Amino acid sequence: MSLHKEIKSKWLQVVEFIEKNFEKKPDLNAVLFLIGIRELGQINEKPFTKEEKTHLMHIANCRVLSYSGYYKLIGQDQNGWPVWEKDQPIPNLTLLEQENLLRQHIIEYFEQEEIIVFDE
Repeated sequence: MSLHKEIKSKWLQVVEFIEKNFEKKPDLNAVLFLIGIRELGQINEKPFTKEEKTHLMHIANCRVLSYSGYYKLIGQDQNGWPVWEKDQPIPNLTLLEQENLLRQHIIEYFEQEEIIVFDE
């Protein structure tokens, strides 16, 4: 199977997993939001504010892009939220290339965290 087909197949498995567990088909942003919540490791009693949702997606982006060494975790802020630092510049990519890079790393996240065992 070509790399492109393998990534597409695994991405569909991620989408199916989330759809099955949350009864809603996610887009890329929804998947990142869920990763951000998981990385935060706490659930708010009240809904997240718009600012917090943006921060959660940033946490997720940093977490998955850390697999390529673009970010590193440097600690937590006073509220217990993860703080990431850019470790190396992210290459200039088209929007499609950025989405594909994120999808590859999200797949890796689901594998590394043992959330999904992918069909080969």
